[in-house]
Amino acid sequence: MNSSEKRASIIIPFFNEESTLEKSVISLMNEKFDKEVLLVNDGSTDKSNDIAESLANKYENVEIISFKKNNGKGFAVRQGINRATGNVIGIYDADLEYSSSDLSNLINCIFKDDLDFVCGSRFIGSKVRKNIYLRTFYANKLLSLLFATIYKNKITDIAVCLKVFKKDLIKNINFEKNDFSIEVELIAKVLSKTNKFKELPISYEGRSYKEGKKIKFMDGFKYIFAIFKYK
Repeated sequence: MNSSEKRASIIIPFFNEESTLEKSVISLMNEKFDKEVLLVNDGSTDKSNDIAESLANKYENVEIISFKKNNGKGFAVRQGINRATGNVIGIYDADLEYSSSDLSNLINCIFKDDLDFVCGSRFIGSKVRKNIYLRTFYANKLLSLLFATIYKNKITDIAVCLKVFKKDLIKNINFEKNDFSIEVELIAKVLSKTNKFKELPISYEGRSYKEGKKIKFMDGFKYIFAIFKYK
């Protein structure tokens, strides 16, 4: 595979991330892989879109997709998938909970091992992790166990937000979720099409609700619903 066939489209959905967006994107741009970056503004009401526009002016391979209404992370991810042109499509949050170097490792792995899907896991390996809320930590473990039992696939971190997919596979799947349960839908529908996947250990720097964390208790029930819906 030559270099022109190794371009990655990285989708960064964001909603009111003015304190982290610039640092997150700059960190990603410093990673040494061929990329286009799709910044999807999901109705931000702070200065996030101004920051995104500044980044798009600075980097020629950064593009903004902007919506005035907050439609949800799933909606933003789906718009990014529709616009992506790279050979692989990655999802990377703007909140600095995840590492751009880990994303780079996932990108390298999907090309090197000719996989269809690679995702990170906060529950394998010995990477440095900061979990602020133990209830969230254990809830994610239980949701992942439920998914692994129902789907008979050993996915250890169903709620992880760091994922990479082959474009030819994911572009042919119809996704419908607008909320955080897109994380479950993505994995469930992709695994119904392929068994060429791998999990890699990743680091994690959890943030507090005061710092802007957005996922809520009720989203856990949406995850459970999605697990059974897409079986």
